[in-house]
Amino acid sequence: MTRNKTALALLGLILVSFTATAAEVKIGFVDMQKAIQETAAGKKAKKELEADFNKKKKELEKKEADIKKMGEDFEKRSMAMNEDARMKKQGEIQMEMRKYQENAAKAQMDIQKRERELTQPIVTKLREILEGIAKKEDFTVILEKAENSVMWAKKEIDLTERLIKDYDSKK
Repeated sequence: MTRNKTALALLGLILVSFTATAAEVKIGFVDMQKAIQETAAGKKAKKELEADFNKKKKELEKKEADIKKMGEDFEKRSMAMNEDARMKKQGEIQMEMRKYQENAAKAQMDIQKRERELTQPIVTKLREILEGIAKKEDFTVILEKAENSVMWAKKEIDLTERLIKDYDSKK
C-alpha cells in the first residue's frame, strides 16, 4: 500500500509540474507546402515547372504515338514477313519501347530535380522568416502541418498566411 501512495504522490507532482510548464509553452504551426505554393516566388516556380512538364509531356506523347503506330504497322505486316524479319522488327519495337520508358523516367527525375532547384531558395527564406517570428514572439515550438502530423489545431496558431505575407513583403 505504501508503494501505491508513493507512486500516486510522484504522479501528482509530475502532473503539477507539467501543468505549470505547459502554461508557459507557446505553440504554432505552419503549412509549408501551402506557403511555398502561395508566395509570389512559389507561383512563379509553379508556372515554370508546369511549362517544363508540359513540354516533356508533349515530347513523350509524340514518341508514344510513334511506337503505337510502329506496333500497328507491325501487326498488319507481320503475316507477310518471314520469321527473321518479324523477329528483327519486334526487337526494334521493344528497343523503342525501352528507350521511351527510360526517357519517361529521366523526364520525371528532371522535373523533380528542377522542382527542388526552384523551391529550395523559397524554403530557406521561409525558414529564416519563421525563425524570426518564433524568436520575436517567443514560440516554444512551431510544427509543420503535414498529412499526419497536426491532426487539429486552433486557427489562431496557424502562422501560414502570416509567413506568406512576410515572405512576399521582403522582396
